[in-house]
Amino acid sequence: MAATELYTKYARIWIPDPEVVWKSAELVKDYKSGDKVLHLRVEDGKELQYSLDAKSKELPPLRNPDILVGENDLTALSYLHEPAVLHNLKVRFIDSKLIYTYCGIVLVAINPYEQLPIYGEDIINAYSGQNMGDMDPHIFAVAEEAYKQMARDERNQSIIVSGESGAGKTVSAKYAMRYFATVSGSASEANVEERVLASNPIMESIGNAKTTRNDNSSRFGKYIEIGFDKRFRILGANMRTYLLEKSRVIFQAEEERNYHIFYQLCASATLPEFKTLRLGNASHFHYTKQGGSPVIDGIDDAKEMMNTRRACTLLGIVDSCQMGIFQILAAILHLGNVAFTSRDADSCTIPAKNEPLTIFCDLMGVEYEQMAHWLCHRKLATATETYIKPISKLQAINARDALAKHVYASLFNWIVDNVNQALHSTMKQHSFIGVLDIYGFETFEINSFEQFCINYANEKLQQQFNMHVFKLEQEEYMREQIPWTLIDFYDNQPCINLIEAKLGILDLLDEECKMPKGSDNSWAQKLYNTHLNKSVLFEKPRMSNKAFIIQHFADKVEYQCEGFLEKNKDTVYEEQIKVLKSSKFKMLPELFRDEKPISPTTATPSGRTPLSRAAVKPSKSKTAQTSKEHKKTVGHQFRNSLHLLMETLNATTPHYVRCIKPNDFKFPFMFDEKRTVQQLRACGVLETIRISAAGFPSRWTYQEFFSRYRVLMKQKDVLNDRKQTCKNVLEKLILDQDKYQFGKTKIFFRAGQVAYLEKIRADKLRVACIRIQKTIRGWLLRKKYLRMRKAAITIQRYVRGYQARCLATFLRRTKAAIIIQKFQRMYVVRKRYCHTLAATLVLQSYLRGYIARKKYQQMLRGHKATIIQKHVRGWLARVRYHRSLEAILYLQCCFRRMMAKRELKKLKIEARSVEHYKKLNVGMENKIMQLQRRIDEQTKDSKSLIEKLSTLEAAYTSETEKLKNDVERLKMSEEEAKNATNRVLSLQEEIGKLRKELHQTQTEKKTIEEEAEIYKQETDQLVLELKEQNTLLKTEKDELNHRIQDQAKEITEVMEKRFTEETKQLDLDLNNERQRYQNLLQEFSRLEERYDDLKDEMKVMMSISKPGHKRRDSTHSSNESEYTYSSEITEAEEFPMRTEEPSEKKAPLDMSLFLKLQKRVTELEQEKQSLQDELDKKEEQALRTKIKEEERPQMRGAELEYESLKRQELESENKKLKNELNELRKALMEKSAPNVTAPGAPAYRVLLDQMTSVSEELEVRKEEVLILRSQLMSQKEAIQPKNTMTDSTILLEDVQKMKDKGEIAQAYIGLKETNRLLESQLQSQKRSHDNELEALRGEIQSLKEENNRQQQLLAQNLQLPPEARIEASLQHEITRLTNENLDLMEQLEKQDKTVRKLKKQLKVYAKKIDELEVGQMDNISPGQIIDEPIHPVNIPRKEKDFQGMLEYKKEDEPKLVKNLILDLKPRGVAVNLIPGLPAYILFMCVRHADYLNDDQKVRSLLTSTINGIKKILKKRGDDFETVSFWLSNTCRFLHCLKQYSGEEGFMKHNTPRQNEHCLTNFDLAEYRQVLSDLAIQIYQQLVRVLENILQPMIVSGMLEHETIQGVSGVKPTGLRKRTSSIADEGTYTLDSIIRQLNTFHSIMCQHGMDPELIKQVVKQMFYIIGAVTLNNLLLRKDMCSWSKGMQIRYNVSQLEEWLRDKNLMNSGAKETLEPLIQAAQLLQVKKKTDEDAEAICSMCNALTTAQIVKVLNLYTPVNEFEERVSVSFIRTIQLRMRDKKDSPQLLMDAKHIFPVTFPFNPSSLALETIQIPASLGLGFICRV
Repeated sequence: MAATELYTKYARIWIPDPEVVWKSAELVKDYKSGDKVLHLRVEDGKELQYSLDAKSKELPPLRNPDILVGENDLTALSYLHEPAVLHNLKVRFIDSKLIYTYCGIVLVAINPYEQLPIYGEDIINAYSGQNMGDMDPHIFAVAEEAYKQMARDERNQSIIVSGESGAGKTVSAKYAMRYFATVSGSASEANVEERVLASNPIMESIGNAKTTRNDNSSRFGKYIEIGFDKRFRILGANMRTYLLEKSRVIFQAEEERNYHIFYQLCASATLPEFKTLRLGNASHFHYTKQGGSPVIDGIDDAKEMMNTRRACTLLGIVDSCQMGIFQILAAILHLGNVAFTSRDADSCTIPAKNEPLTIFCDLMGVEYEQMAHWLCHRKLATATETYIKPISKLQAINARDALAKHVYASLFNWIVDNVNQALHSTMKQHSFIGVLDIYGFETFEINSFEQFCINYANEKLQQQFNMHVFKLEQEEYMREQIPWTLIDFYDNQPCINLIEAKLGILDLLDEECKMPKGSDNSWAQKLYNTHLNKSVLFEKPRMSNKAFIIQHFADKVEYQCEGFLEKNKDTVYEEQIKVLKSSKFKMLPELFRDEKPISPTTATPSGRTPLSRAAVKPSKSKTAQTSKEHKKTVGHQFRNSLHLLMETLNATTPHYVRCIKPNDFKFPFMFDEKRTVQQLRACGVLETIRISAAGFPSRWTYQEFFSRYRVLMKQKDVLNDRKQTCKNVLEKLILDQDKYQFGKTKIFFRAGQVAYLEKIRADKLRVACIRIQKTIRGWLLRKKYLRMRKAAITIQRYVRGYQARCLATFLRRTKAAIIIQKFQRMYVVRKRYCHTLAATLVLQSYLRGYIARKKYQQMLRGHKATIIQKHVRGWLARVRYHRSLEAILYLQCCFRRMMAKRELKKLKIEARSVEHYKKLNVGMENKIMQLQRRIDEQTKDSKSLIEKLSTLEAAYTSETEKLKNDVERLKMSEEEAKNATNRVLSLQEEIGKLRKELHQTQTEKKTIEEEAEIYKQETDQLVLELKEQNTLLKTEKDELNHRIQDQAKEITEVMEKRFTEETKQLDLDLNNERQRYQNLLQEFSRLEERYDDLKDEMKVMMSISKPGHKRRDSTHSSNESEYTYSSEITEAEEFPMRTEEPSEKKAPLDMSLFLKLQKRVTELEQEKQSLQDELDKKEEQALRTKIKEEERPQMRGAELEYESLKRQELESENKKLKNELNELRKALMEKSAPNVTAPGAPAYRVLLDQMTSVSEELEVRKEEVLILRSQLMSQKEAIQPKNTMTDSTILLEDVQKMKDKGEIAQAYIGLKETNRLLESQLQSQKRSHDNELEALRGEIQSLKEENNRQQQLLAQNLQLPPEARIEASLQHEITRLTNENLDLMEQLEKQDKTVRKLKKQLKVYAKKIDELEVGQMDNISPGQIIDEPIHPVNIPRKEKDFQGMLEYKKEDEPKLVKNLILDLKPRGVAVNLIPGLPAYILFMCVRHADYLNDDQKVRSLLTSTINGIKKILKKRGDDFETVSFWLSNTCRFLHCLKQYSGEEGFMKHNTPRQNEHCLTNFDLAEYRQVLSDLAIQIYQQLVRVLENILQPMIVSGMLEHETIQGVSGVKPTGLRKRTSSIADEGTYTLDSIIRQLNTFHSIMCQHGMDPELIKQVVKQMFYIIGAVTLNNLLLRKDMCSWSKGMQIRYNVSQLEEWLRDKNLMNSGAKETLEPLIQAAQLLQVKKKTDEDAEAICSMCNALTTAQIVKVLNLYTPVNEFEERVSVSFIRTIQLRMRDKKDSPQLLMDAKHIFPVTFPFNPSSLALETIQIPASLGLGFICRV
């Protein structure tokens, strides 16, 4: 197809623009051949006419389809030209934030001026081992390609990094070296990779400076060769430097700085060690203040100085040498301040005692006078004489500056030599990778000698680059068997010849330097005469005779001739150097030791002859050199070193990195099109594009072409042969066969043909889409019409019904209105009638009432007048009566008073006469007596008279009483009359009062009625208000109740949520701790393997001395003791010296946990040692007692009987203690009961039972003691005299058998000791009984206190509201249960310790008793045994049936380990034998050793087993079957040790027979921990093995392979898609992964692995699959599309289906795939609106913000119908997720291993039923 046919309407093109270089526009009219203008519309909507060039008639370049924009490789673009490259770079850099892009074999790196998180170790691991075209462009991909080709092709490699100052060359080279250091490691113990990286700070400080374009510009070129050994590990490095910019030492332009080291020294001048340098601020020195910018923003020079010194120390530069370097640098600064004074035009002098010169001489150790003299003079030598000539001030200043430059260059070379020595390795170098960090093409306003050399070097590099690109193109064409036609590419050899050929620029410059009076002007004239008008590349400026122009490959550059000769000569006076050589400062002569005799030149631009790549040796001067050789100019030396560099590069495989500076302002992610295009033209990227575009730039494999353009084929065109199908289709689509070529595996297209095919494909898809849209839209509109019709009918039906209902309502309302009117009118008339009637009745009633009241009042007045008259008349009569009665009474009183007075007078007279008579007649007592008698008689008479009188009186009183009654009755009637009159008066008064009150009550009634009405109204209103308030209160109450219920629900939900969160946090903490511990194990196993490797290497390379130092591993012994348990005695003695691994550890290590474990290990070791010492003491004591027993006479047979009885007692006591302990544990395990320690609880009952049993046992002991005492007493009585006869025949026989008194005494002493022993036991038991009683009392007291406290709490809780009560009770219950759990745990620990202690004591005692019995039985004669009567003893006999134990001899242990572990084939065992058979056999052997009570045998067997498993895993650790087999058996062995340990928690699931097989003598809990650690190590090794197997399959199977055929259309790819680094491997599919998973699962099931452990392995496998897939997705732009998201989701569904088939859905494996699932969903969801952003933020909760943004940036449409994600949408996502606290890490940690647990899984298999097959070769083992 002709190119002009593509310029149709709507075609997009690029047109030149003065601001943005190229601007996009769209054709609004078809172009026809012969048109002189194009009608265009630009992006802002304006239309314009673009005039075509009349001469060339070239059309503007076409724009690529949007689908091709943003590609990883620029060569994948269909239209290869400058605007396409520029636009693609801009889209990637600005929109996607991608700084790396491929351009064929070149990596284009744009400086972002911002720190990006794409250089971490996780990114390095992601790129390690990957093919270059499979991942997104990155400097690590180039480094990996170089490393891989070096390893595969065994050919040296080079990475050439070039670019402008500030483009990021040094940083790119630094990252490449970091990659090599990380992926390869070092072959020695000296951490070479760290030293290689440490050389960067040193070289940057002495070779980098701030320029106007870059704050850290490298002012020298360097080529670093990183050497590798045969295993491709870093050995060392070597550095070559080129063309140090020495002029910067003495001069800096404005806004620039000198080298960083000077400013670092000035910033650190206040340090004590720098006081002697007498430095100050950088503005005080001439050499550092010229630029006027001594400080760089964000850079702390003092801190950088510390980094420089640290790097020097790491590279072996001692402190004295460092101070020497700083001393020389300070002297250079002071030298710059030396001032000269002119004496005349041809001479000058230095002022006396010039302070800067004095300081310079002091620091350099030279004499002041000599230095001052030779700074102002020079020596001229002729054939016969030498002259000392003074020089002018200007010449002196130049000489001073030349000396400063020379000293700095020499120091620079010396530092480079020392760095090389530090990086040098004595081991043989196998290959190397060189990293060239060299200046790019430079052009300034004033270009001098430095720019000339730099551009000359770039010309040479560009020529090499062009040749390499041309060569690769040719190889690709030849490999595909495509006819090769020579492509015309730019060859810059004429430019190189202009510079370096005979009579070239450099040759003429050197010749002019040799002339006595050569000058820059004369040299310029020679150049004009030689090259002007003869070379098209050489021009002369119009306005200058001191400059020339060279047409370089990048641009024209004008060079100023001024200074060329001086810089080429680099003049330094020899006398000044001699003065420095004679210095007392030892380091200064070393700078010039290897220097040739000084002439007006130096040695090389780097100061030394460039070294070969094989070794780093300082060059040595030859004294027999001619003076001509001494006078090599700088240009000549640079040309030689450049030729050597080119030879090195040509001998290697080059890799190119072109660094681009996007803007001159150092703004982050700002793209200046003009500057970028300028650099693209200069760095050769466009030349690569041009070479590619000249041939067939677009290349497709047949399968990719078929997949992409299947839509253009008809069904009949599709054949089985894909190649033939593609050929047939292309012949129909593209008629011009010159536009494409068919290779062996690829189809090659000319430029623009892929765009044409894309256009055809898009057109066909557009037609298909229109047809689909037409059909769907018709169907949708048909559905819409039917829906609308149905809706209209429904609406009509409802409207008509509504109208009918409205009519009926109107009729009803009319009728109702008439009825209402009728009743209303009737009501009005009736109301009016009732009102009139009521008024009439009221008038009548009031009138009649008035007349009746008048009449009533008249009658009332008449009646009241009559009553008043009656009362008045009665009152007058009573007044008269009372008046007469009072007068009568008064008269009576007066008369009676007079009569009484008379009587009184008479009585007084009589009294006086009697007293007188008594006085006169004192002695007349007799008479009186007589008179007394007479009186008595008279009294008798008087009595009778009195009786008569009394009767009379009685009669009188009755009469008087009658009279009195009559009088009283009269009085009463009189009083009644009085009362009646008074009552009339009171009634009249009351009537008046009542009238008044009636009037008041009437008025009050009216007021009350009025108030009642008001009150009634108020109460009614109040009632209404109260009702309203009541309703409101009810509603509020309901709301409050609802709110309370909601709050209760919320509180419960919050508490539940908090509880779940706390449990999750606890689980997370537990997992973290478990992971730390397992990481520690992993680190220990790694150190152990490292130690074994080093041991093997030491054995092999014992004679070779290794460089570097070694350190001892301080942690190794503790780790070894912890994980091998018994190896502290053997291995610690055997290998006391251990080497330490480098400080940088690959696995994360928690040092706090490590130190705690180490401390715990030391404590356990100390405890073990103390127990061992105690055991040794006991054994020694037992041995001493045994010796004593042998020395003294033998004891009687009764003692044997006693010892056996004692042993049986101890055994029964031990059993009893065990039973009691088990009962106590059972009781304590019942924690669910709240009153577990209350009286009556099981624990309490058990304690009481134990106390009673102890008391009963105490009583039994007392009785036994009494019996023994009685026996002892009887024996004592029998033994006292020899001739004493006793009744006991046994004692007589004993006494007769005893030879002498000594034996009797000995027997007595023995019995006495026995008695004492029993007494001591009795006392101890009594004390323990008392202690237990006290403890029980205390416990009862504490229970009482607890009960009281509970009651108080209950009372307090009852006072609280219900919610608070519930919360308080819950809190209290939690606290109580926690405290009880802690108490029970403490009790259990104490009891466990007690049981262990008792067991150990029992073992010791039993062993002693056995030894004593054996010794005594040996010493007792048979006669004694027969004659002595022995009480019967119960000797337990062992059963003879099989007890589930295996017996072997001690010497057969290595054979057992060899046959059962080392030589065992897992596959045969897994197929033919029961799972876990080796574990059962080993445990049965351990059981037998435990049965024999042989601790040495148990320890030896377990240690040999563990070491054997480690050995076989080290030998065959890459075999999944082996690792799985021993993981399963190790876990089974661990479960057996738990199941038969005798601990209650592990015996619940055992049968009674299995409980009989429990271990009896040893507690192997510590060995269980060791085996658990070993199982963790095996599990980690299993994970590594399956990771290595799955790793190559994951990316191909999960991402690259199309499981759903035809869903994803392959996009055009670049040259990098399939590079030469890709080996011919079989393509993995998802089925390959599933088959491998099936294999893993079947192997683990065959080996009998625990189901829970299988779930953990599957979870780890799925995590690896998800993490690797997601990491590759995040690093591959070509995989981020909608169709790839569908493929990933389908693949994940297949994996989930596999989990369902294997019943592993609850293993947690699916959850590990959640980030991958969400990433696939993110690729498929809409990404336009804010609602879409909200949905994405809520959906992608398992992805970090960085991962979401990365996926959105990488999203690439495969078809034109898809749209890219806009930058604003990505910003919206970032804003919404800014509060999300997640890790900034981009990639998932694919090396992460979940912490593993081994849940207890008891076996139902009976040990006695296990048969040992003969195939195992264990015939030396017998069943017991």
